[in-house]
Amino acid sequence: MTVFEATQLRIGRVEPIGSSQTLSGIAKKPVTGQIMARLDGFDGDEQADRKHHGGRNKALHAYPAKHYQSWKQDLPDYASQFHPGAFGENLVIEGATETDLCLFDRFRLGAAELEISQTRQPCWKLNLRFDLPDMARRVQESGRTGWYFRVIREGAIAPGDKAQLIARTAPDWPLVRVWRLLYRDTLDYAALVEFAALPDLPENWQRMIAARLKRGAVEDWEQRLAGQG
Repeated sequence: MTVFEATQLRIGRVEPIGSSQTLSGIAKKPVTGQIMARLDGFDGDEQADRKHHGGRNKALHAYPAKHYQSWKQDLPDYASQFHPGAFGENLVIEGATETDLCLFDRFRLGAAELEISQTRQPCWKLNLRFDLPDMARRVQESGRTGWYFRVIREGAIAPGDKAQLIARTAPDWPLVRVWRLLYRDTLDYAALVEFAALPDLPENWQRMIAARLKRGAVEDWEQRLAGQG
């Protein structure tokens, strides 16, 4: 079953962005032919902050094309900025959003095998990208975050390749439910316990959920959303 189409594939080099000239790989350009998806991402793609970006659980960032129009409606003064590649995505997705997919869904895309590893937790570099001081917060609150793939089997992917669903192992965890638990129903104890028991949950999420359960409080988001410290 075809689930979505990757209409664009994009990679970027690290370069300065914003008035602070902060280094980032968020400005990604489309590739015209096949590109290899490796365990740590597309060939030629770069990240400035390897602690928080890239790596196995954040190898490829995907973003639904449907969201661009929603952003244009929300922020008409910034409408010209909302286009493929605006959010630093590696894959522009047609045919699916966070409401259609589940955590750990596994797909065949081109010659590669990909698995949804986590939803995006937006950071302050989006504020620089759009020259809007609360853009990261807006992305988080909207639920239009996109998601990350981990690469299970390396292989070449081409623009226009269609993803075939191979396995859905966590049908009770659509990405919109993950988003609600992370940012809305943040101290739903039963859901946190259920979420923590999922196999293959990224280590940073394991630590976050364990801390919420232990302290009965939510972690501070301010540094991630607004600060550069």
